[in-house]
Formats: sequence, structure tokens, C-alpha cells
Amino acid sequence: MNANHKSACIGENSRYQSFAEFWPFYVSEHSRPATRVLHLIGTTAGVALLIYLIAIGKWWLFFLGFVPGYGCAWLAHFLVEKNKPATFKYPLWSFMGDYKMIALMLTGRMSEEVERLSKQVL
Repeated sequence: MNANHKSACIGENSRYQSFAEFWPFYVSEHSRPATRVLHLIGTTAGVALLIYLIAIGKWWLFFLGFVPGYGCAWLAHFLVEKNKPATFKYPLWSFMGDYKMIALMLTGRMSEEVERLSKQVL
């Protein structure tokens, strides 16, 4: 990889320098309640499957826990939100965003967060 290609790749992937900078973008990509609910269902099912697999001693199948989580999330993005999942460009921050979003949903604060951040310019 030459230096120009390397710097171009770094520039593309470093639009957000921190999770705090990424969070408003993440929220904008999850603006519809149905998208958020599908993320919650998929993530909950994925975590439950992971716990089950560990409990029955089949921990090596842990990767199956990602299927319901990402399956529901991607369906939500493609069919409900009509956008491309941020997972493709920001996998770690998207994963962190999912759990922050779910925590806010479970505490009844996510709609308020969407409203607050929708007033900001990305």
C-alpha cells in the first residue's frame, strides 16, 4: 500500500475521532422507533442465545449470537430506516452505540435523546 492510499483510507475512516462525535450520527441513523425496537429485539435475542450456548457447553458456537442481532438491525436499516448500517464503516462504535441506545430505551430516555440531537447539525 502506498502512502497516498494509506492516508486516504485513514482520512475516510477517521471522520469521527471519538464515540462522543459519532453518537449524534448514530442517533440520526436510528431516528424511527421501529428501527430501534428491531435493534432491541435482535440484540436481546443474540445475548440470550449466547448465554444459552455457554450454559449448554457449546461456547464455540458463540458467533451464532451475532445472527439475530445483526439480522434484525440490518433489516431495520434496509427496510425501515432505508439507510446503510453504520456497522459497515464504524463497527466498534456502532456496537457501542447499540448498547447505549438500548440502555436509553430501557430507561425511557431514547426518544428524548433523538429529539435533542435532531436539533443539532451533524
